[in-house]
Amino acid sequence: MGKLPAGAQELLRKPVHAWVTTVRPDGSLHSTVVWVDLDGDEIIFNTAVGRAKERHLREDPRVSVSVLDPADPFHLVSVSGEGRLDLEGADDVIDGLAKKYLGVDSYPYRSPDEQRINVRVTPDDVIFSAGR
Repeated sequence: MGKLPAGAQELLRKPVHAWVTTVRPDGSLHSTVVWVDLDGDEIIFNTAVGRAKERHLREDPRVSVSVLDPADPFHLVSVSGEGRLDLEGADDVIDGLAKKYLGVDSYPYRSPDEQRINVRVTPDDVIFSAGR
C-alpha cells in the first residue's frame, strides 16, 4: 500500500478538481473529472449507480485519481489502487463534496431517481510532487 505524504493529503483536501481513470470492459481507459476528498487514508469520490465509473469499477476495480494544483503545474498527486464501492452515507458524502467545492450545504444537481454511491480508493501507488 502506498502512503500519501502530508503534502499530497493537503492538495487532496483543497477544492481542486481531480480526474479519475477507470478501465472499460474492452480494456480502453475512461477518464472523467470529479470532486474528491480524503476519508482517513482513503481517497473518496461519489457518483450515481449506473454511471460509467460505477459500472466499470464493478467489472474491474483498478482506478487512478490525479490532482494538479492550478497555481503550480509541478504540484501534483497521482494515486492508483482499487476502488471499493460503498452505498453507506453516499448522500452525506456528495453533500460534503458540494460544501467543499460549491460552498452549499446540499448537492444541487441531485436527480430524484438516482442512487448515489461512494468510491473509496486505498492507494497502492502514489506519485507526488510538491511543486516549485
